[in-house]
Amino acid sequence: MTWLEDRELTAPEPNEESCQYWEATREQQLLIGFCKDTGKKFFYPRAVSPFTLSSNVEWIKANGRGTIYTYSVMQRVPVPFALAYVELDEGPMMLTNIVECESDDIRIGMAVRVVFKPSVNGPPIPMFKPA
Repeated sequence: MTWLEDRELTAPEPNEESCQYWEATREQQLLIGFCKDTGKKFFYPRAVSPFTLSSNVEWIKANGRGTIYTYSVMQRVPVPFALAYVELDEGPMMLTNIVECESDDIRIGMAVRVVFKPSVNGPPIPMFKPA
């Protein structure tokens, strides 16, 4: 079943905190935050560290690989899709979609890698497929 691929995707509107993240997706790059005070990495795009609330942060390039921590397949919707938390190799968890995979083949612990799906009104959206 190719389900999510049949749906038009609407990208979130980038804001001041996330514009660099979304610009990187145009270059097929996945960025995560790095707290310079603690040395910890984080995700979702924001201008302050979730650990210290400091703005002493920078964007770093993730390798785009991870494993499925948990997932749920939404089938009682017009266009079925799989929603998952992926634990990135760098440590942070990312809420995302699993694509290019049959829903019955998705497993917790499955190795995945990022793919960038086009949106109708903005930058590409990072999602994950089996590695």
